[in-house]
Amino acid sequence: MSQRFTVTAFSKSDNDRCASDIQGEVNQLFEGDEPTTSSCADKEVDLNTEVVVLKGDGNPKESSPFINSSDASAEKSQQYDGKHMALFEEEMDTSPMVSSLLSSLANYSNLPQGSKEHEEAENEEAETRKKPIKAPALGTLMGVYLPCIQNIFGVILFLRMTWIVGIGGVIGSFFIVFMCCSTTMLTAISMSAIATNGVVPAGGSYYMISRSLGPEFGGAVGICFYLGTTFAGAMYILGAIELLLIYIVPQAAIFPLEGLEGPEAEAALLNNMRVYGTIVLSFMALVVFVGVKYVNKLALVFLACVILSILAVYAGVIKTGIDAPDFPVCILGNRTLVWKNFDVCAKTMESNNGTVTTQLWRLFCDTPYLNATCDAYFAANNVSRVQGIPGVASGILSENLFGNYYEKGDLVAKKGMESVENIDDVQTNSNRYVMADITSFFTLLVGIYFPSVTGIMAGSNRSGDLRDAQKSIPIGTIAAITTTSTVYMSSVILFGACIEGVVLRDKFGEGVNGNLVIGTLAWPSPWVIVIGSFFSTCGAGLQSLTGAPRLMQAIARDGIVPALRIFGHGKANGEPTWSLLLTISICEIGILIASLDAVAPILSMFFLMCYMFVNLACALQTLLRTPNWRPRFKFYHWALSFLGMSLCLSLMFICSWFYAIVAMVIAGSIYKYIEFAGAEKEWGDGIRGISLSAARYALMRLEEGPPHTKNWRPQLLVLVSTDSEQNVEQPRLLSLTNQLKAGKGLTIVGTALKGTYLENYEQSNKADQALRKLMETEKVKGFCQVTVSSNLRDATSHLLQASGLGGLMHNTVLVSWPRNWKQADEHQIWRDFIELVRETTAASLALLVPKNISAFPSNGERFTEGHIDVWWIVHDGGMLMLLPFLLRQHKVWRKCKMRIFTVAQMDDNSIQMKKDLNTFLYHLRIDAQVEVVEMHDSDISAYTYEKTLVMEQRSEILKQINLTKTEREREIQSIADSSRGSIRRKNPAAVTTQLSVTEEPAGGSKEEKPEEEVQLIHDNTTPASPATPATPLTPAAEGVQSPGEQVQMTWSEKVDGEPAKPAGAATPEGIKDIFNMKPNQSNVRRMHTALRLNGVIVKKSSEAKLVLLNMPGAPKNRAGDENYMEFLEVLTEGLNRVLLVRGGGREVITIYS
Repeated sequence: MSQRFTVTAFSKSDNDRCASDIQGEVNQLFEGDEPTTSSCADKEVDLNTEVVVLKGDGNPKESSPFINSSDASAEKSQQYDGKHMALFEEEMDTSPMVSSLLSSLANYSNLPQGSKEHEEAENEEAETRKKPIKAPALGTLMGVYLPCIQNIFGVILFLRMTWIVGIGGVIGSFFIVFMCCSTTMLTAISMSAIATNGVVPAGGSYYMISRSLGPEFGGAVGICFYLGTTFAGAMYILGAIELLLIYIVPQAAIFPLEGLEGPEAEAALLNNMRVYGTIVLSFMALVVFVGVKYVNKLALVFLACVILSILAVYAGVIKTGIDAPDFPVCILGNRTLVWKNFDVCAKTMESNNGTVTTQLWRLFCDTPYLNATCDAYFAANNVSRVQGIPGVASGILSENLFGNYYEKGDLVAKKGMESVENIDDVQTNSNRYVMADITSFFTLLVGIYFPSVTGIMAGSNRSGDLRDAQKSIPIGTIAAITTTSTVYMSSVILFGACIEGVVLRDKFGEGVNGNLVIGTLAWPSPWVIVIGSFFSTCGAGLQSLTGAPRLMQAIARDGIVPALRIFGHGKANGEPTWSLLLTISICEIGILIASLDAVAPILSMFFLMCYMFVNLACALQTLLRTPNWRPRFKFYHWALSFLGMSLCLSLMFICSWFYAIVAMVIAGSIYKYIEFAGAEKEWGDGIRGISLSAARYALMRLEEGPPHTKNWRPQLLVLVSTDSEQNVEQPRLLSLTNQLKAGKGLTIVGTALKGTYLENYEQSNKADQALRKLMETEKVKGFCQVTVSSNLRDATSHLLQASGLGGLMHNTVLVSWPRNWKQADEHQIWRDFIELVRETTAASLALLVPKNISAFPSNGERFTEGHIDVWWIVHDGGMLMLLPFLLRQHKVWRKCKMRIFTVAQMDDNSIQMKKDLNTFLYHLRIDAQVEVVEMHDSDISAYTYEKTLVMEQRSEILKQINLTKTEREREIQSIADSSRGSIRRKNPAAVTTQLSVTEEPAGGSKEEKPEEEVQLIHDNTTPASPATPATPLTPAAEGVQSPGEQVQMTWSEKVDGEPAKPAGAATPEGIKDIFNMKPNQSNVRRMHTALRLNGVIVKKSSEAKLVLLNMPGAPKNRAGDENYMEFLEVLTEGLNRVLLVRGGGREVITIYS
C-alpha cells in the first residue's frame, strides 16, 4: 500500500504576497477548508510554485489529516499553535509561562510600616481594600544619611560631653567614644548585610531580627527595642527640661532652689523635672496624636538646629586659637566657686584710696567689715581668677589627659594649686562651691555616653520610602556613623585642648556664671548652642514618640505576642492610638525617674541588646550559608559580626551589670512567653535553619510544617542503579550531587534491587557498602538506602515514599536519563522512568534529570571559563534560578558565567520582558546575562510531520505485531535506522529496511535552500495503492525537480529484500494497516515545539558548559509514553550536558529578606 502526499516548497518570491494570506491558506488547509479570497488579489503575483488546494468532505474533523481533533483540542491548538509551548500545555494552569509572570515578579511594592508582610497576605485579618502605595522616592542623602545624623547627634553631646571629658580625661573619654562608635559601626555593617539581603519592608531592626532569628527572638528583641526607643523619648524630654530650667529660664522653677543645700536642693530639682517633664510629654503626645505629618515636616528644621550648633562649636574652637573668649573662673584655694551673687573674683578691692570688701567677702563672712569673722577655709586661702577657656594653643590639653573621678558631694578642685585646710574643721558654705552631684566612675560614663551613638537604625526604619533601599541603607548609614564618630572623637580632643579642667568637670556650668559649658566655647554666642540644642532635643523627643508606637503596632499586628494584640488597632487612617497611649505611660516612668544620668543607662541596655542580636543574626546567617543569604553588601564577615556582638555584650555589663541582668531577664521572659503562648510563625529564620540538622527536638519542630521559602534547599534523593556486582553504574551522578550541595541540607543516595529481602540480604549489604564507599570518594555527606522489592518499579516507588525521617524529608529527586532506552529488551527502563516522573509530580517533589551524565565534570575538574545557560520557559518555583547559584558555589563551576534565556511570543513585548527579568534578577541578588529569544509563528513542516508519523508507526508496530524477542529487537533497530535516514534527508538513497521510504526531493535538499519553508499538504483524493516493493532511486530521480513537481512518497513493507508479508500473516485476524494511519494532532504540535525549541537552544547554547531546561510533564494518557521519551530526545538533541528540571509545585527562591 502507498500513501501520496503533496509537498510544496515556497520560494523567496513569497515575500511579495500578504503574510496573512499565506498563513490563512495553510491554516485552512490543515482544517480541510477552502482558503478565503486573497485581500491582495490586485497585486501581480508571478509564482512558479504549484499549490494544490483540496476540498474537504464537509466534516472538518474527518477531513483533517489529524485524528482525535475534538473541539477542545482544536481550541487548545489555536491557543498554543505558534507559541512553541505545546510540550508544556497540560501544565500551563499550574506553571504559567515566564513571559506572563515576569511583570508581576519585577514590579513589586515595598510594604508600609505596620501593614501585613508579603508572607501574611493570606491571613484573615488582612485588609480587603488596600490603598495604592505611593512610589518611594527618597535617595541616600535625604532618606538615610540626614535622618541618621539627626538621630545620632542628640542631648548627650550638648549636655554631658564636656563633663565626660573632664571626669574621664581625654584618653579615657576617647577610649569610650572609640569603643562605642566601633560597636555601632560593626552593627551597621551587619545591619547593611541583612538589609541588602532582599527587599526589607518598612519595619527596621525588628523586621530584620525577627525574620533572621525567628519570632521568639524577634519578639523579645523587638519589645526591648521598643522600650529603648520609649525611654529615649523620656531622656530627650528630660534634657529639654534641663536646658529650660537651668540655662534658659531658671526663674520658671516651681520648686525654687534658692537657699537649699544638699539633698533638699537635689529633690527640688528632680521635682521640677517631673512636673515640667509630664507637661511637655502631654503636649508632645497631643502633637503626635493630632498631626504626625507636621512632626516629619519639622524634622529638617530640627536637623538644621543640630548642624548649626555643631558648626558654632567648631567656629568657637578656631576663634580660641586667635582670640580666647573671656570666661573667668573664681578659685578659692583650689576649690571652684559657684559664680553667683558676686561680681568680682576677689576678697577686697581698692576704692577711693581705701580697701573695701567685695560681695564675695560677704558670702563667707558675717559682716562686710575687714574685722569680720569669716569662714576658716576662706580666711586661710587666697582667691585666684583663672581663664575658663584658655584656647586651643594654651597647652591645657596636657592637664586634661587623665581622669578625675569623684564621690558624690566632693568639691571640684583645680590640680596644682595650693590649698590650706584643717582636717578637723567642719566644712561650711558647701553650696558656695561647685560639687559633684553623683559618684562617677568609668562604667557610669560609658552608660551615659552610649545613647549618643544610637540612632543608626533611622535609615532602615525608612526602607519603605527609599528609592533603592539595598543601595542607600549601607552607604547612608555607614557614612552617617563615620561623620558622627569623627565629630565625637574630635570633640573629645578639642574640648580637652580648649577648656579648663575645672570647667569641664562642672556639669551645670555653675563656675562660669551658669552658662552651658559647651556654649562658652561656641561662637558667636552661647545662646546659639542653648537654643539650638533645646529645639533639636525637642525634635528628637517627638521623633521617638512618633516611631515607638508604630514599632509596637508592627509587633502587635504580627500576632506573635497575644497579650499585645490590642495595640495593633488604631485610627481609621492607621495611626496607632492604643500604642501611643502605652508609649506615653512607659515614657512617664522615665520622666518620674527625673535624672538624665539615671535614664541613659536604661535605654543603653535595650539598644545594646538590639544591636547584639543584629550582629548575631548576620553571623548566624553567614555561618549557615543558607541559599537565600546573598547580600548585595559584600563587606561583611562573620568574625566582624561576632566582634560586634561581643562588644555589645561587654558594654551591657560595663554600663551596669544590674541593668544588664534585668534587661536579659525581661527579654528571656518574653522569649519563653512567645514560645509557649505566641502564635506560630514561619519566617524562614536562621534558628529554624539550624534545627534542620539538630536531633529529636529539632525534628519534632520540623514536623510543624514545610520550611519557609528562604530556608528551602534541595534535599536530594539520588537514585542510582547497580550492576550485577553491585557497583554503581553512574558515579558521576554523585559528583553532580556534591557540586549541588553548596546549599548543604539532606542527601540520601538510594538504589533498588529485585527479589526478596531474605534471599538478597547479602546483595543488599554489598550494595550499601558500595554506595558508602562511593559517597566517601565523592565527598558526599548524607545517608544511603537500599530497597529490595519484587520488581524494580516498586522498589523505586518505596524509596520515593519512605526515605527521610519526620520533617527531614527529601524534596528533590535526582536520577539520570535512561541510556539506550530505545534498545532495551522489554522497554521496562523507560516505562519505569516515566512512572517515576509521574510519582514525583504526585508527591510534589522536584525532579532533576541530567542527560549524558558521563560527560559531566568530576569534582577534580575546573572550568576556567564558559557559561551555565538557563532556558526558563515555564515558571517552576525558581528551581532554574537557584540551581545555577548553588552550582557556582562549587569550585568546578565557580568561573562559569550565568546566562538566562526566556522565550517571547508574537504578542509579547520582548524589550519589556528583558527589563522585567533584569529587575527580578537584581532583587534576587543573582548576577546573570539576560536574553529574550523571539520565536515567531511558523507552520508545521513536512520534516515535523514525517518525524511524528515515523514515531507513531514505530509505536503501533510494537503494540500490534506479535514478534519473538529476537525479531522485536531487530524490528526496533531497523525502524530507528529508517527514522534517522528519513530525517537526515541528506542522501536520498534507497533505504532497504522493513519500512522503506522512497521519496523524491522537492526543489533540492533542505541544506541547499535553507531559507525555503517546506509546507506539507495531505492529498485526500489520492487513493491508497497496494503495497509494492520499493526500488532504489535512479540517478535521474535524484536530480533537482522543477518547483511545480510533486513529491511522491511510497511506504512499502519489506523484510531484508524478501517479498512483503501478506496481511494477516502474524495473527489470525490480520495486522491493522498501520501505514494508513494519520498522525495525532497533539503529537504533531508537541514535535513542532520540541524541534523549534531544540533549534533555538542549539543555536544559542551549543558551546555552554551546562544547559538547564524545563522538563515537560509526563502525558496523562499512558498510551503516549514512548512518544514522550521521543519528544525529550528531540528537545535535547545536539547538546552535550543537559539538566532537565521539574519544580515541586512550590516557590524555592524569594526576593524578600
